[in-house]
Amino acid sequence: MRHFLSIQDRTKEELLHLLRLSRELKAVYKTHGRDTCLAGKVLAMLFEKTSLRTRISFEVAMADLGGHAIYLKPEDIGIIGRREPAKDMARVLSRYVDGLMARTFAHETIVELARYASVPVINALSDWSHPCQAMADMLTIQEHCERLEGLKLAYIGDGNNVARSLALACGKLGLALVIASPPGYELDEPSLATANNDGDGSARQVTDPAEAVVEADIIYTDTWVSMGQEEEKQQRIRDFQGYQVNAGLLAKAPSRAKVMHCLPAYRGMEITDDVAESEQSIIFDQAENRLHFQRALLKELMS
Repeated sequence: MRHFLSIQDRTKEELLHLLRLSRELKAVYKTHGRDTCLAGKVLAMLFEKTSLRTRISFEVAMADLGGHAIYLKPEDIGIIGRREPAKDMARVLSRYVDGLMARTFAHETIVELARYASVPVINALSDWSHPCQAMADMLTIQEHCERLEGLKLAYIGDGNNVARSLALACGKLGLALVIASPPGYELDEPSLATANNDGDGSARQVTDPAEAVVEADIIYTDTWVSMGQEEEKQQRIRDFQGYQVNAGLLAKAPSRAKVMHCLPAYRGMEITDDVAESEQSIIFDQAENRLHFQRALLKELMS
């Protein structure tokens, strides 16, 4: 496993291995143990988009494993490819550090970094894919439901990078997926087709959130306005009316259903405060598991 760019690139066995390793390392650190497999190693973290969870979880994970992370903020690197070609950055940084993590706008930037880097490259988010988030989500679901295969995940909202990575993960790991989006915001057909080819054909797109949550084990939502879409904010708020995860929608799902959100959450828009704070919410376990999955990923790629 040289790079980690998309769920699509990894086999089911590789993904399950990463989940096992995540659980093992989580148990070690929860009991105040330590694994210094990355002692003396350095991860360069390239950020075109700012982030709370991504930066802190990767930085802490590297420190936990005995290594060091260097944060390169947007004003340090600019938009990759404008100030300096991604292929040049990849080859220069590969001579300084032992791994690259990038949080970018264009997915092509991640692909080019990986093509030219001689060290592992991790996609910490692109406009097309958010694989670390999806795998932390799978870890969280596994912990709360004690399995993955045969569960149903209802995703309510924009067919964005998070929805795509969840679809690919569900296909690989045996979960049924229903995405409910307003017309014009659906997940693209090729991504649904890939998820269905990998799985049992149970990934589908609908427009009615109430239909999506029937018999759902997990109800998942994300922001309606992602970073870089600020000019579309008012139009998106209008278009997504009726797609809020609230008490009324939750009442149409089984009482066992857990609520997830990858954060940041805009309470009162895609999710209400009472649902985010309810006993069914596992949002903050989900956020914590970014650390535990990424610790395992770094060990796998860089040790």
